[in-house]
Amino acid sequence: MQGDPEVLVALARQDLAAGQLAAAQAKCLQVLDGNHHHPGAMEILGQVLYSQRRHEDAVRVFNALTLMQPTVAGHWQNLGTALRPTRRYAQALNAFERALQLGPPSAGLLYNLGILQMDRCDYRAAYSALRDAAALAPGDVTVRWAYAQCCYELSLLEEALVSLEGWQKLEGQTIDITVRIVLLLVALGVVPQVREALERLRANPPRHGRAALGFASILERLNHLDEARVTMERALLNDRSLEADPDRLLMSAVLADRAGKHEEAYQHLSVALQNQDDLAHRHTLLFPLAKVCDALGRYEEAYSVTEEAHRSQLAFLRVATGASSAEESQTWSLTSSTCDPGDIATWQGVGPPREDSPIFIVGFPRSGTTLLEHVLDAHPLLQSMDEQPFLLRALDEVTQSGFRYPAAMGKLTQQTIDVIRANYWDRARRRGLLPGRRLVDKNPLNLVLLPLIQRLFPQASIILAIRHPCDTLLSCFLQHFRSPGVALLCSDLPTLAKVYARVFDFWYSQWPLLRPRSYELQYERLVSDFASEVDKLRVFLGLPWDDALLEPGERALAKGLISTPSYAQVLEPVSARSVRRWKHYERHFSGVLPVLLPWIERWSYSLE
Repeated sequence: MQGDPEVLVALARQDLAAGQLAAAQAKCLQVLDGNHHHPGAMEILGQVLYSQRRHEDAVRVFNALTLMQPTVAGHWQNLGTALRPTRRYAQALNAFERALQLGPPSAGLLYNLGILQMDRCDYRAAYSALRDAAALAPGDVTVRWAYAQCCYELSLLEEALVSLEGWQKLEGQTIDITVRIVLLLVALGVVPQVREALERLRANPPRHGRAALGFASILERLNHLDEARVTMERALLNDRSLEADPDRLLMSAVLADRAGKHEEAYQHLSVALQNQDDLAHRHTLLFPLAKVCDALGRYEEAYSVTEEAHRSQLAFLRVATGASSAEESQTWSLTSSTCDPGDIATWQGVGPPREDSPIFIVGFPRSGTTLLEHVLDAHPLLQSMDEQPFLLRALDEVTQSGFRYPAAMGKLTQQTIDVIRANYWDRARRRGLLPGRRLVDKNPLNLVLLPLIQRLFPQASIILAIRHPCDTLLSCFLQHFRSPGVALLCSDLPTLAKVYARVFDFWYSQWPLLRPRSYELQYERLVSDFASEVDKLRVFLGLPWDDALLEPGERALAKGLISTPSYAQVLEPVSARSVRRWKHYERHFSGVLPVLLPWIERWSYSLE
């Protein structure tokens, strides 16, 4: 019967599932009018309030339920979920822990706990919860996205990709979750899936809320700027609450900056920072603000803002990964040990010929490696795929086999090398390497993996990108690197200088022992005499000439997805405008020039 409380509660539950929030709320209130403490009506009312983003009201309802029925795990889970958007993280964590004490964990509980831990920037704790949630609900698309996102934040890139396998066929598909997954696929550089998903989103684009913001971000990352601006304008018209949203302000700033409207971008970011007081999250706004200040010629402000950005990012990394210094990075540890000449003398095998080996592009970050990559990717015989951890995974296999790296690689049997090499190629094929194409493996800090390159691919061609050390360090300092390992190297100029010297000391100490087939290319020569330098590089690589080599921007635009930080710059015409950029910040280099001077002199650079 219509007035029966249990019937009304059941109908309200159906309304909630159908998204009919007002109808569900009305039925719950009707029940509660006659029975103020009906738990079923209160639970659904709390869920309605949460769905309406009335989080404080939802907290009051769920808190009352935990007092009424303190042994019901679901009430504590709901309370924790409602507390999370209010940023009362400690209380939310206590509520989830109470729910875990009252019964076996469900996928939903572990998912919500994992999302809370990500909000708290504790990605290690989030990883544990979300891994278990994905094991309990492998078919739930939202759980799998959250697990993949957490893996990405921890630089577990292959694990993230595995989590997203077959995501289109998982349960619970919505346009919101599709946008989140595509954003993650863009960050991971998965070109085929991104292209396919983009067309699906274009056929039914999100028009309001965070999904529309996410779609605009996807379009901007794929360099569809006009479409991104239209999407942003439509989202604002449909939802004025986005006006003060930090993510909306950031996206508007990025689009304004790319249109050359730097002052407008500055204003957007300034407003966004007023609404973001969490130190560990401010760097996502501060790095873009520093970039805009630099474009406006406000160099001292740019430097000061970047210092604050690094303080924020280090606060984030301390919680997210437990690391807070360059000495804790993999780059630092990989330059702590060197090859043993006696061991090198025992290396057996010649490896695949040059034309069947990858072309490696290495160098310190921000030395022009992305430009080189797209120059070569334009050649019809070559194929690159942004920065992939193919060699790092191969290194994992070496160390997991029990061999000391790099001093005892002579003990690797030919069979072991063949397996590791085959796995390297298998990873490349899974990421889209086409038959008949020669792989361009660009990952700057593979610079410190020279011994591994020579053991696996002794005939490979290696291009070492060189740029004025001061320009390189400045560019790294101003850049927002998402990779924790790289971010730790760039926290300040003294740290950067120390790491820079350490990395090149390693390269030049190992080079005479390993005698790689390498080619040093200076960025300044490349941008000042582009055609001539590209032709010299072509000859070194043994490639036939192709005019496409001179159109890297066209190739990058056709490729559609560039997952490295310089995804916008690579589309621009090759120019020398960033040469000697460091001179705007010269006074900040006084303390690091003694460290850099040997390298400045080695490559015949000047301080003028």
